[in-house]
Amino acid sequence: MNRSKIVAIITGAISLILAIAYLILVQLLDFRGEMLPAPVSQLPMLLELITG
Repeated sequence: MNRSKIVAIITGAISLILAIAYLILVQLLDFRGEMLPAPVSQLPMLLELITG
C-alpha cells in the first residue's frame, strides 16, 4: 500500500474514534438530568455591586 492510503486509513480511524467519543460524552452529560436555571436569590446583591 502506498503512503497516501495509509494516511487516509489512519485519519479515518481517528475521525471515527473522535465521533464515538463525542457521542459517549454527550450521552454522559445527558444522563445528569434536567438542566435547572441558576438561582436568582443572589440577583439583587449582584445588581447593587454592578451599579454601586
